[in-house]
Amino acid sequence: MSIRKVAFVPGEYYHIYNRGNSKQRIFHDKADYERFIGLLYACNNQENFKIFNIPKGQDLFSIERGKILVDIGAYILMPNHFHLLITQGEDGDISKFMQKVSTAYVMYYNKKYERTGGLFEGKFKSQHAGSDRYLKYLFSYIHLNCLKLLSKNWKEEGFRNKKEAIEYLSNYKYSSYIDYLGFERVQNKILNTEAFPKYFSNKASFIEEIFDWFSYDESS
Repeated sequence: MSIRKVAFVPGEYYHIYNRGNSKQRIFHDKADYERFIGLLYACNNQENFKIFNIPKGQDLFSIERGKILVDIGAYILMPNHFHLLITQGEDGDISKFMQKVSTAYVMYYNKKYERTGGLFEGKFKSQHAGSDRYLKYLFSYIHLNCLKLLSKNWKEEGFRNKKEAIEYLSNYKYSSYIDYLGFERVQNKILNTEAFPKYFSNKASFIEEIFDWFSYDESS
């Protein structure tokens, strides 16, 4: 088994992402998205459990968890990839969390679609958010990712109708964006915003901050 070269440091923030082999779709329907999102909650548990032992039809959000492995600040699922913003405590383990989520989802996916073998493009990728500016940008980068589905070249061309973009984001269910807007839903349980800097004082400031980073140059 290959070993990740860079160890995750407790209290630091990381952008975690991965995509399907050869950019293939990893989410085909509502059930697929909801399964992965449910696993973000259920697998965030230091106790080992067999996902296939969970009774068919049981809500993953109803599972009793012990001590968690990571704190999640933001996430989004796209048809062929996903992004997470994560930190871990002294007793946490990002690698273990990602292994549990990935393994559980691949087992679900392979059974559903009657296939075998790997689904993701190797090990998950990670980037350390080493500055406050970059960490703040990641909240925008992750949440704005789904705008590619509205306009493929939005980053280069921008949006003439900002209201349309805001409405699209507000209706995209497979992201933590609407949790920051204050919508009450079971998926709220995935996030622990207390583990992240308080960049957004309210709903209005969150939306303003997110769109203010449209033109941020990540390479800088």
